[in-house]
Amino acid sequence: MDRIRLLSATTADRIAAGEVVERPAAAVKELVENALDAGATRIAVTLEGGGISRILVEDDGCGMSPADLALAVERHATSKLPEEEALFRIATLGFRGEALPSIAAVARLTLTSRLPGGEAHSLAVEGGAKGEIRPAAGAPGTRVEVRDLFFATPARRKFLKTPPTEAGHAVEAVRRLALAWPEVAFRMEVEGRAVLSLAPADRATRLAALLGPDFAKAAVPVSGAWSDLDLDGMAALPTLTRATAAEQHLVVNRRPVRDPLLRAALRVAYRDLIAAGRHPVAALFLDLPPELVDVNVHPMKTELRFRDAGAVRGALISALRRALAVGAGPAPAPPPPAPADWEAMAPPPSSVAGFAEAPAPLTAPAPARPLGWQPGLRLPMPPSRPEPAPPPSLPEIAGEGPLGRPVAQLLETYILAEAPDGALILVDQHAAHERLTHEALKAQLLEGAVRSQPLLLPAVVELPGAEARRLLEAAPTLARLGLEVEDFGAGAVLVRALPALLGTPDPAPLLRDLCAELAEWEETTALERRLDAAVARLACHGSIRAGRRLNPAEMAALLRQMEATPRASTCSHGRPTWLRFGKSEFERMFGRK
Repeated sequence: MDRIRLLSATTADRIAAGEVVERPAAAVKELVENALDAGATRIAVTLEGGGISRILVEDDGCGMSPADLALAVERHATSKLPEEEALFRIATLGFRGEALPSIAAVARLTLTSRLPGGEAHSLAVEGGAKGEIRPAAGAPGTRVEVRDLFFATPARRKFLKTPPTEAGHAVEAVRRLALAWPEVAFRMEVEGRAVLSLAPADRATRLAALLGPDFAKAAVPVSGAWSDLDLDGMAALPTLTRATAAEQHLVVNRRPVRDPLLRAALRVAYRDLIAAGRHPVAALFLDLPPELVDVNVHPMKTELRFRDAGAVRGALISALRRALAVGAGPAPAPPPPAPADWEAMAPPPSSVAGFAEAPAPLTAPAPARPLGWQPGLRLPMPPSRPEPAPPPSLPEIAGEGPLGRPVAQLLETYILAEAPDGALILVDQHAAHERLTHEALKAQLLEGAVRSQPLLLPAVVELPGAEARRLLEAAPTLARLGLEVEDFGAGAVLVRALPALLGTPDPAPLLRDLCAELAEWEETTALERRLDAAVARLACHGSIRAGRRLNPAEMAALLRQMEATPRASTCSHGRPTWLRFGKSEFERMFGRK
């Protein structure tokens, strides 16, 4: 074993830099936070090569003297902790004094700053080696230029994603800070193109600009005041949800965070209001005394530790539920209390739990499956010209199979059927049709591409700039799915065709959900996973919705096609599409056995 030795200062700095600067977005975040702490009212960010080649952050903050410039790139030097005890009541975004030296250790950094009424000076640092402070030209404030990020640590650079992906993360970091600081003007350019241009505004105007008009229309105010906590913000009604939690913005003492406790509180508040697998949209701002929250528990300062976590969680849940109850109108009357002896009459836990499980396979022989279908089949398949599955339209189909004959439609959502052996079958019409559409889309994709239907009038869908770019970058993949989109100017996408199986749904909700799905993809995501996830999203939007009345022929057709479709026992999200209630289950529920 080698003897223990001290690492060189350069190596130690580069290792430490990895905790703070993991990708260009982290460097951008740290530099913008420094500008905000310096009192900037205007911040401009420029990226080239996704931030790998060049990052430029300019602000009109308080600036630095030549002596401050020399100290700013030294590790553990900061102006944000006036005394040692201040570590327990952090009131700024940055406080460790590690951002500039960490970036300087792995890149080529040029720092130019000027005090109001003073002269500008600059300092260059390359791979941790400091140059001399020199006179320079510049406006009051600070200008930080970072070139060749990670040139001093090539191994880290190899693990970066493509420039568009890295730029997307950086834009999202600035977007979250802009949401938390509406009084500050932000401008951001990526490869010479403006992606953010925000004038100083009030909070409501900034939220509408960043989260879009759909959020502004569906959002209700959330507020609350307790002895040591103030809560303000907006939350969307349950009618507006997203496929991921990306549009949940949580800000504590002006610091954007992704804290698990706050996200869990948001999830609990919406738990009985939105479908499983959907996520609420909200922008919530919490203010509490700095000594009641510890921001020093995560290197990126995105997670917190509250002194009274239970009180914060309870306050957030109660404020959200109160706001959602007011926004949604009068709440329905609670159900009458259950009889005292209900526990004794209830069926055993095992039998009740069985109702929520995927039902057993159908026992009667089903029609032949599409050629080439195999259990657990994953995309893409070798070209074998498989026969496509029947399209999930609902023509009348004669006969009666294992799912039986339809008896009635309940709550305009569920089909009640009687099986040949007398059991009752309950079918979720949306979940069932979603699986039929999913399998039909996959069958067409195995043929080569999903058949598309051109729109008589192409639809224009407005999206945030980052989402529109992400969608356009995936246009070749989406074209295989029958969805044809093209650029229609800043923040807009033109939809020329939709998958024929979907009919004519509103393309806006579909595109927004696909954008959320695309945001979860990285270059390492296999094409088959991307296509399968996108097909599932398309199937959800092209299916019969709850609340649509079906006639007996349509209900029968749905049951017959379920019997002929692989994996029809669950929808694309894994939920059961039908439940079976036999004679023995009823006898146990009514205490006859």
